[in-house]
Amino acid sequence: MHLLMHICCANCALYPLKTLENRGIEVRGLWYNPNIHPYTEYRARLGALKDLQESWKLEVEYVDLYGVKEFIREVSHREDDRCSYCYRTRLEKTALTARDLGMDGFTTSLLVSPYQEFDRIVETGRELAERYGVEFIAEDFRPGWREGVKISRELGLYRQKYCGCIYSEMERYTS
Repeated sequence: MHLLMHICCANCALYPLKTLENRGIEVRGLWYNPNIHPYTEYRARLGALKDLQESWKLEVEYVDLYGVKEFIREVSHREDDRCSYCYRTRLEKTALTARDLGMDGFTTSLLVSPYQEFDRIVETGRELAERYGVEFIAEDFRPGWREGVKISRELGLYRQKYCGCIYSEMERYTS
């Protein structure tokens, strides 16, 4: 199987990549995260993925778009439901890219995080799979989250402290 994995950050990709490759699944990454704020955070996460790509000899497609203006326009006055937009825009790009590259399926590293809305991600992925005719792999990677953290520390990767958007950064300091 040839699988395209949306990668939200290098840290979250570690366990899913390791798991899928141990099963003989060929995984290619896709960096597309126009929600990340501020720009310095975006660059730090992008740099960490490039470091991982070099270290693990990964194949990664990059859509290097700092799209914070568009993200804010889309979620303005719907901040409490911002994750729906965020999941949809990133998974849609992944589904379309997987289809265009002739891949068998797609998934996302978001499925490893205990801080993400797992069911909403799966629902969105399945809707997009049906729309674009490419399988969505909805594996629950969360049991391996701590292992991914351990690997990340061993590799010395940049470790972020919030999901990525301006609102999650705010919540980090105010909650």
